[in-house]
Amino acid sequence: MTALLPLLAGLGTGLALIVAIGVQNAYLLRLAVTSSARVVAAAVVVCAGSDAVLILAGVLGVGAVVERFPVAFVVIRFVGAAFLLTYGVLAARRVFRPSGDALRLDDDGAQTPGGPSASGGPGVPSATAHGAGAAGRTRTAPPGPARARTGHAATLRTAVVTMLVFTWANPHVYLDTLVFLGSVANQQGVQDRWWWTAGAVLASCVWFGALGFGGRLLRPLFARPLTWRVFDGLVALVMLGFGAALALGV
Repeated sequence: MTALLPLLAGLGTGLALIVAIGVQNAYLLRLAVTSSARVVAAAVVVCAGSDAVLILAGVLGVGAVVERFPVAFVVIRFVGAAFLLTYGVLAARRVFRPSGDALRLDDDGAQTPGGPSASGGPGVPSATAHGAGAAGRTRTAPPGPARARTGHAATLRTAVVTMLVFTWANPHVYLDTLVFLGSVANQQGVQDRWWWTAGAVLASCVWFGALGFGGRLLRPLFARPLTWRVFDGLVALVMLGFGAALALGV
């Protein structure tokens, strides 16, 4: 019972910080809807693992050292702002110029992009749906177990690199984990601080795991192109808002 209280306190504090609309959450949700389970799992590991490393570093006192080098935060701030603004502009562009991000069900129940096939048969993306007809091209789903795919499905490498940038090029992540969570953990006492830290790390694992794998349940909703336009509109607002805030130092 003595260990349970600081564990739960760390869990609650960690969830309070990360359960919010942010750049990590928005991108992870997109991966959950469009990408394979392997890609989603890798992104979840990057998010939770990065949080764990930063929280542990904060508990060990690295946060106090980092605060002595404000120039590092300035560099990170502008790099992160440029990346977020670029991503936000691309998301806004998809709102006004949709490219056919829509999932449908194959015969075996797996979800793939596109709509009904041009010949009327199931399992083949339409040659005319979502602007594909203009190029006169069709794509047939490859044999074997079908996987979730869309025109914007990220590869494993792209997903990991993008998530690393979203995580490590955001100075707010350092303030939340290295500085805030690290300092709060060290206020718990010599013994309880590690249980509190375990709770904070567990919060990241639970949240990102639930968002990544639970988000896959939303795939039927994203079978409609309108859902993608609304989602990309929200993503654009989040990315542009965070990017502008970083650039202005807010």
